[in-house]
Amino acid sequence: MSLAATLHTDGGARGNPGPAGIGVVLRSTDGRLLGEIARGIGVGTNNWAEYTALIEGLELALANEVTEIDAYLDSKLVVSQVRGEWKIKHAALKPLAIKAHSLLRRFERYSLNHVRREENADADALANQGMDNAASDPDFGGSPSWDQGSFLD
Repeated sequence: MSLAATLHTDGGARGNPGPAGIGVVLRSTDGRLLGEIARGIGVGTNNWAEYTALIEGLELALANEVTEIDAYLDSKLVVSQVRGEWKIKHAALKPLAIKAHSLLRRFERYSLNHVRREENADADALANQGMDNAASDPDFGGSPSWDQGSFLD
């Protein structure tokens, strides 16, 4: 039995790099909410957070036994890099692109689509909650969760 779904993901970092968060909304094609994520992920860049949101969203879809996925992101960079249309300049993003592409290939059918921020409002709101959580966490030490050298060159 196949299960088709839509996935909206967003990631961001306040300060870029700064406190980062992700937002994920997974719905069946009939509109039923299958899952959502709003989570702080540490200190990082916008692009790292966007990739993390996509990867966690795809993992959530697979855990829900989704077989066909239409993913929507407002990050043109992530969409274009995962599709192989743009080069990946920062070495730390390469394994994330490979992982996202590998997860996409586990679906019977998939599409990866760039949308305007307004079309991704639910995931954006969840990502902002995640950034708020990261910034207000008393255990949040501000140490990078990624290799900062590859992002700051």
